[in-house]
Amino acid sequence: MAGIVSIVKNDDTCMSLKKALDLCGGLEGFRPADRILIKPNLVAWDFDLPFPPFGVVTTSAVMHALVRILHEGGYTNLTIGEASLGVSGSVAKKIFEVLGYHKLREKYGVDLVDFNDGEFVPVDMDGFRLSIAARALESDKIISVPVLKTHNQCKVSLGIKNFKGCLDRRSKIHCHGKDWDLNHTFPRIVEKLPAALTVIDGIFTLAKGPGATGKAFRKDILVASRDVFACDVVGAALLGYDAGEVDHLAFYARRNGRRLDLSGIEVRGETVEAHRTFVESDWEWTEDNTGPVGFRRRGISGIALRKYDNSLCTACSKLYNPMLVLLMSAFKGDPFPGIEVLTGKRQEASPGFKLTVLFGKCAYLQNRDNPNIKKAVAVKGCPPDLKELERLLAEEGISCDYGRYVQYRRDIYNRYMDKEGFDLGLYEIPA
Repeated sequence: MAGIVSIVKNDDTCMSLKKALDLCGGLEGFRPADRILIKPNLVAWDFDLPFPPFGVVTTSAVMHALVRILHEGGYTNLTIGEASLGVSGSVAKKIFEVLGYHKLREKYGVDLVDFNDGEFVPVDMDGFRLSIAARALESDKIISVPVLKTHNQCKVSLGIKNFKGCLDRRSKIHCHGKDWDLNHTFPRIVEKLPAALTVIDGIFTLAKGPGATGKAFRKDILVASRDVFACDVVGAALLGYDAGEVDHLAFYARRNGRRLDLSGIEVRGETVEAHRTFVESDWEWTEDNTGPVGFRRRGISGIALRKYDNSLCTACSKLYNPMLVLLMSAFKGDPFPGIEVLTGKRQEASPGFKLTVLFGKCAYLQNRDNPNIKKAVAVKGCPPDLKELERLLAEEGISCDYGRYVQYRRDIYNRYMDKEGFDLGLYEIPA
């Protein structure tokens, strides 16, 4: 049933998901003996500071419902796999534990696999190679379970984007290249894998994602299809975007001869129009590219923070917002002494600045011999270390306060705790 997408309101999650799968024929073609890999979106977690998972990671409620439906349908060769990376290495197993996936193993015999612990196989991607988890390549069917969320580098992060989590660390970094576009790399991954079903978890949706510094909303819909591209086109529309303005969907469509409008897709259940809401994907920057608009509103001057591009990889992206907060904490009312801050693989130093902050190994390598730099503050790590940034800036008389970032994270977490519908129980597996 290619081109059929179901949209269902989420009431009782298990019953709602059953309805969504029935409407789109989601399990047609599945056989009891199939090796079925379920790939949630577990992009990140923070084990040190308060972390609101709403709209950031796939809910355990949807994962539990899916596993239960599959098991009751006689599909028992089930694996959940992910390759989550934290600042200090792989964290997928720890996230599995936090989200209660061990109960899925105990009750339904689900195998829990951290791809980072296993083999990755180099695969040709028409001009370059990416290493994909062997367990993904060996599967008979893969079910992608992304979140209905935006992405500040890709506009949306849905079924196709979710497959980037099947890559090893080096390949993920490679996708964020200096001389090529992120949106023209990861769409190729799904072409190499047996993507059989996509279930978009829309219990929450996230503005200015993909991380917890975005803003989550309760949405309460589930979207399902055997056609990952059609599912993403509908998902993008629900977030307020035409597929043609989402570069990675347009790229995939060109490669695979697909249409970018909804006219070729049969939507069953709820209508797109009934649930379409524009959700912001990106942070607003000043026209002269000297910093986020929030800096200007606070009167922060004397610093040029160049806007991130999609050569900034995930590890540095996770630290980008903390860096902003640290810089804001150093502003005491007087202008900064002429600072330029560079990130990613493409940005180059401009003349006329007293200090040039090179945030991360890639920014350092790109600019280490740049004659425009009078004095570099090089935070060379991959990823860079926030404490090191704080220390190096202190040596230049710029006093940051990491405690302000800690408080900021608490504030983000607390803004959900008193709101109806933001139930952390949705990220637990019942006994």
